[in-house]
Amino acid sequence: MDWLDRMNRALEYIEANLSGQIELEQAARIACCSPFHFQRMFSYIADLPLAEYIRRRRMSRAAADLQAGERVLDVALKYGYNSPTAFNRAFQAVHGLPPSRAGSGGAVVKAYPPISFQITIKGEVEMEYRIEKKPAIRIVGSKTSFTGGQAQGFAQIPGQWTQAAQAGLIPRLCALMDGEPKGILGVCSIADGQAFDYYIAVASAQPAPEDLFSFEIPAATWAIFDCVGPLPGAMQALQKRIFSEWLPTSGYEYASAPDIELYFEGDRSAAGYRSQVWLPVFKAKG
Repeated sequence: MDWLDRMNRALEYIEANLSGQIELEQAARIACCSPFHFQRMFSYIADLPLAEYIRRRRMSRAAADLQAGERVLDVALKYGYNSPTAFNRAFQAVHGLPPSRAGSGGAVVKAYPPISFQITIKGEVEMEYRIEKKPAIRIVGSKTSFTGGQAQGFAQIPGQWTQAAQAGLIPRLCALMDGEPKGILGVCSIADGQAFDYYIAVASAQPAPEDLFSFEIPAATWAIFDCVGPLPGAMQALQKRIFSEWLPTSGYEYASAPDIELYFEGDRSAAGYRSQVWLPVFKAKG
């Protein structure tokens, strides 16, 4: 329950600073994880990117302030918008009308209440996993750097797999594969709170060709989950269950290390296709 309590305290910090500066690093410190992992956990549990949640909460507050008679410019500045145009765009995206109309009688605006996380015990569908310690894993493959935020980056990753297949990358990687784990890897490596690198790679000790990259995944303890079903839906559903059902009650915490998706040979659109999620973890104290 400590894990859930820390996430809720981080959300309380965000709520208390909607009209000020929200430091992602501070929220992550409260949650005892990296900024990257804090955003990722939030998005899986809430089904909403953290940046969008903050925007909705600020615009909910802004609508209430405008209805209370505050001036548009004052409200824009209160919630961190130095440009009235940017504030107008954000407000309309949430409420469907310009802020100048929000204070008018009969104007319909939307309210997005603050989120708090609670555990819902379901248990009707089992989750198969094992905990394994692994030495460092050297990988070789393609690398794409995403700097526009997690939501944008993760939305673009399926396109990276399509491009890799079209470019004939997968057979090249299979020829380089000489280490464990065996299979094609999707590795999400943290760069900073917003940016990250995504590798399509294999475990390999061989030199990286000039157009590819090498990277070393540090030694870690992994919670390894089996996934059965067509991609990407089965993988996305499993990852959501890991963060919303397994992690809060597991006795483990999310470690600051890359995430790994492991894909085996087969038809990825088939109902029986097998893949795995490797989540870096450490044993919770207490």
